[in-house]
Amino acid sequence: MSLELFDEAATRQPPRAEQIGPQTFVLRAFALPFIDDLLPPLRAVLKAAPLRRMMTPGGQTMSVALSNCGQLGWTTDTHGYRYTPLDPRTGQPWPALPEAFQRLAHDAAALAGFADFTPDACLINRYVPGARMSLHQDRNERDYSAPIVSVSLGLPAMFQMGGQQRSDRPVRVPLLHGDVMVWGGVDRLRFHGVLPLREGVHSVMGAQRINFTLRKAG
Repeated sequence: MSLELFDEAATRQPPRAEQIGPQTFVLRAFALPFIDDLLPPLRAVLKAAPLRRMMTPGGQTMSVALSNCGQLGWTTDTHGYRYTPLDPRTGQPWPALPEAFQRLAHDAAALAGFADFTPDACLINRYVPGARMSLHQDRNERDYSAPIVSVSLGLPAMFQMGGQQRSDRPVRVPLLHGDVMVWGGVDRLRFHGVLPLREGVHSVMGAQRINFTLRKAG
């Protein structure tokens, strides 16, 4: 893949859908009309539940900092991966899921063929240059019938969408500011990850990528 294809200015076009699996779609620029409604509640959520780098069950500190909003929040420590109704740092409920997040998730899921998606959890990840996410499956949710809706803001990232087995060769998918990925159905348990984030400064989000994924966890 050439650098030009990964350049945001070269690839930014009106919203369009790209299918990269039977039930996996990239909705290019889909979140851009929502941006003014997304950023203020995002800042409020992160003020109430600040980003933090958590520890994996194996004792490694994640390079990605994270937080949550919604009825349930995803956490990890030496005791394992799980969803909790309370922020383990404060003992308080996670901030409520903003209405703009819910509306974006509902509309994106519907466009990808998943009607009536109502998320109850939103995991927020902050990538700085060098941060990455290794290939993994989202298996901590109780019901796999609902899709995952993933929103990208800020610096471009190279997403990896693998198969049903960790050994399956992943497809590389550049994700830009405003892009939304949706996957579910037969693709719900595909392995996926993010290659190390490149250096850069985004005109809106600064030297970072914010990614939030909406799920039906409970």
